[in-house]
Amino acid sequence: MPTNEMIARKDGPIAWMIFNNPLRHNAVSLAMWTAAEAILDDFARDDGVRVIVLTGAGDKAFVSGADISKFADERAAADAVGRYNLQVERTLDRLQGMTKPTLAMIRGYCIGGGVGIALCCDLRIAAEDARFAIPAAKLGLGYGHEGLGRLVDIVGPAFAKELFFTARQFDAKAAATMGLVNRVLPTGELEAFVRDYAGTIAENAPLTITAVKQIVNELVKGESERDIQLCERLVADCFASRDYTEGRTAFMEKRKPVFVGH
Repeated sequence: MPTNEMIARKDGPIAWMIFNNPLRHNAVSLAMWTAAEAILDDFARDDGVRVIVLTGAGDKAFVSGADISKFADERAAADAVGRYNLQVERTLDRLQGMTKPTLAMIRGYCIGGGVGIALCCDLRIAAEDARFAIPAAKLGLGYGHEGLGRLVDIVGPAFAKELFFTARQFDAKAAATMGLVNRVLPTGELEAFVRDYAGTIAENAPLTITAVKQIVNELVKGESERDIQLCERLVADCFASRDYTEGRTAFMEKRKPVFVGH
């Protein structure tokens, strides 16, 4: 790993990627973005990994955005800004493009780039103490169409405008109302809930989950951009799999199925 500020851990079928910069509320540097891409590549290659959980170290933040202390080194000149932005988009595209289900476990601050990371996950589960904001308008930052598009896809245009226009912090309850998070848990119950939740997903048929994830991703595209042949192939793969036979057999035998992913 190029930095100890990113932690990768595998716990059976559940893989964890942890932003480990708690003294700066898990603000992300260029080295962390680069490491995150490498971690995701490893998780994608490992057939034993069925669910990926992203979270922040400590109990104060998920990710609080970019590490401003690194700007003089990483984002001072135009070419450096370009390299930084390219790596961020590479990492976010890698995260969003994962065929395995991804889950953001959010405690404390989820600000700016932290929201961007969470938006690239399939599910977002937050503690009651979570706080969300996109403060671009307080900093004079431009925000690209890729990031805005991810936000609009999840919360819709009106809430997306509210988040950006006000640049203020929203609590977990408000985030749930927007549809920004799927669940809100008491802070002390969050990790146990996420472990159980991820474990439930990991026990289900991987081909079915992959198919649904990729088909949903096609459905949110414009109609002319959808790859219908891919969708049909993914469904056919499910019916042709050993897991389909196992699921039917287990149901008839009234036992828990054991899926292998093919």
